[in-house]
Amino acid sequence: MTNTHSIRSMMSLSPKARSRAYALAALALTAAAVGCKNDKLLQVSDPDVLNVSDYQTPAGANALRIGVVRDFTTAFDGGTDAFSTVTGNLADEMLASDTFDGRLTINARKSVEVNSETGADYTNMQKARAGAARAIGILAKTAPTPTYNRGELYMLLGYTELFLGEGWCPGVPLSNADSGLVYGQQLTTDAIMAQAIAHFDTALTLADTSKRVKYGSEIGRGRALMNIGKFTDAATAVADVPQNFIVNTSHSSASTSNGIWSATTSGASRYRLVSGEGKNGLPFLSAPGSGTGSDARIPWSTSTRVGFSSQFTAQPNQSKFGQYSDGVLATGVEAQLIKLEAQLQANTQAARDAVYASLNQLRTGGAPIGGASSANVTVPAMSSGAPTTNDAAIDLLYKERAYWMWLTGHRLGDMRRLVRIYKRDSESVFPTGALTSPLDGTYGTSTAITIPFAERNNPNFKGCLDGK
Repeated sequence: MTNTHSIRSMMSLSPKARSRAYALAALALTAAAVGCKNDKLLQVSDPDVLNVSDYQTPAGANALRIGVVRDFTTAFDGGTDAFSTVTGNLADEMLASDTFDGRLTINARKSVEVNSETGADYTNMQKARAGAARAIGILAKTAPTPTYNRGELYMLLGYTELFLGEGWCPGVPLSNADSGLVYGQQLTTDAIMAQAIAHFDTALTLADTSKRVKYGSEIGRGRALMNIGKFTDAATAVADVPQNFIVNTSHSSASTSNGIWSATTSGASRYRLVSGEGKNGLPFLSAPGSGTGSDARIPWSTSTRVGFSSQFTAQPNQSKFGQYSDGVLATGVEAQLIKLEAQLQANTQAARDAVYASLNQLRTGGAPIGGASSANVTVPAMSSGAPTTNDAAIDLLYKERAYWMWLTGHRLGDMRRLVRIYKRDSESVFPTGALTSPLDGTYGTSTAITIPFAERNNPNFKGCLDGK
C-alpha cells in the first residue's frame, strides 16, 4: 500500500522518473491482485446486503422486516422532503423558504409532474408499500410467528396506501414487482382507501399481543373510513383506543433524522413554519411561552436563522421534534377526534353541545402530542360556547385536529376531506390570493400533489384523474 511518505518521495522525482515509478507501482499492484485472486481476504461479503437465500431463515426474514420499517419511516418523516413535510407545504403548516422550484411550486399550489426536489417521496412511499407486500409473503413462509410481525407489515402497507390516497391526486396505481412486474391500474381515492382498509383489517387479525399493531391499525382504519365519508364505521373502528396511545416512528444517528426537524429547524432550512398562510391558513404560531393566545400544542420559538433563500430571515423554530425525536404516526387523541366528528353528523344542537364539551375536556384533561416530550399537554378551555351551525362546528373541530396533530402529516388529508366529503369550495379551505412575500404572483388551484412523471412508464397511467 502506498503511504504518504512514499507519495512525497515520488513527487520529488523528475517528471520522467516519476512516470516510470508510477508505471512500476501499477504493475506491482496488478501482479499482487492476480497472485491473490484466490485469497479469502479478498472474498468479503457485505453484511448489509441480503441475498435471496438469506430470506429463507427466520433471522433473514426479520432483517427484511426491519428494512421495510426503515423504508416506511424514510418515506413518512425521515427526510427533508418526506410525506409529513411535503404535504404540510401544500397545506397551511409550512411554506418553502427555498430557491428550488420543486418546493416552491407545491407551496404555491402549482404542483407539476416533473419535480426533482419532492418527487422522490412518491417513489419512497411506493417502495415501502411494495417492500411490505413482498416481505409479508416471505415471513409467512419462513417466520410465521409471532404473527404480529406480519401484522405490523400489513399495518404499514395500509398506511402507505392511505398516504398515497391523501397526498397525491386521484389515479395512483399500485404496481407489483414481487414475481415479475405487474403494472397497477389507476385507482380513485375511494378505491385506494378501500384497499388500505382491507389491509388494516388483516393487520388486526394478526395483531396478537401487540398494542402498537392493534391500536395503530384501528386508527389507520378509522382515518381511511373518514376519507370516504363512513363516519359511523370510523367511530366504531377506534372505539377502544386509549387516549394516551401513540404510534411512533424511530429516528437516530444510525438511521435517519426526524424529517420535520431537518426541514424546518436545521440551519438554513428549506421550509419555514407559517401562520395564517394565504387568507385561509390557520394562525398556528402565536406568542411563544405563556403569553396571551399561546397554545401548548404548537411549541415553537423565535430564532435568527436565515432560510435557504436568504430572503427568509428570522426563521421560527418548532420544538415539537428534535433531530432524533420519535415521529408521530397516529395517536389516541386522533381516535377521540374521529369519534367526535362522527357525532357531529347528527346535525343537531345537542350533538354540537356535546362535542364542544368533549373538546374542552380533551384540552383541560391533558393528552400527549408526541415528539420530543412524552408529557401530557393541557390547554385552557374555550369559552365562546358551542357553535350553532354544523358548518361552524366542523370548522372548530378541524382547527382542534390541526392543533393537536400539528406537523404529523394529517393536515392535507383533512383539508382535502373538507373539499371532497363536506363539499367546501377549495378556495375557502386552501391558501389562496397573493403569495407570501418575497414570492410574486398568486396561488394556483392544486389540492393534491401531482403524481410524478416517472409513473408514465406504467402504460396504464394516463395522468391524474378528475376529482379532489
